[in-house]
Amino acid sequence: MSLRKEKAARLKLSVLEQIIRLIGKKSFDDLYVDEICDKVKISKVTLFKYFPQKEDILLYYFRVWLLKRAVEQHEKPKEGLSGIYFLFDKISEECEIYPGIMLSLVGYLADLRRPPKPFPLKAEEKKLLFPNHKDILAIEIQSLDQMFEKFSLEAIFKKEITKTSSTRDLTNIFATLFYGSILTSHLSQMDQLKFFFKRNLEMTLKGLQ
Repeated sequence: MSLRKEKAARLKLSVLEQIIRLIGKKSFDDLYVDEICDKVKISKVTLFKYFPQKEDILLYYFRVWLLKRAVEQHEKPKEGLSGIYFLFDKISEECEIYPGIMLSLVGYLADLRRPPKPFPLKAEEKKLLFPNHKDILAIEIQSLDQMFEKFSLEAIFKKEITKTSSTRDLTNIFATLFYGSILTSHLSQMDQLKFFFKRNLEMTLKGLQ
């Protein structure tokens, strides 16, 4: 890892760390660029060099979240419905801890102006996030859709899903439930999000079995 690349990776992860600390239950929109730069001790020019717009930090956050799931899958693989439950458990935990950032992410994903591609996560950043994981560079980050599609196909093969459905249709159903549960739990001001997310998933799966 070159010094220049390591410095850039550390800066981006520091921005992400400070965002997570600052946001709490606030909306991402309530965070100002000046506030972020002050916490990280960088200029606006430097921040926008790595994140051309503030909202890119949300995409970066989600990319890191997906990497963490990929690492967990690498260490303790899950298949079929257990994999789908795993994703819903993880997102419900994240919503409990950082409701502001998750709601802001959903809002940004719905914005027509957002870029179509995921925000990249470089090798140096992977190494800093998982310094003791010797295979970290070999671990592929899958999108949420890719994971849902993989788990759906496995669930069909294992006969956990018996209704005739394409993996594409199942992926869309699970993604809709995933993002919709985040929004609905906020609108209804719910507690015990893990139970709410799990119940939504169980009710959906009853119609597929």
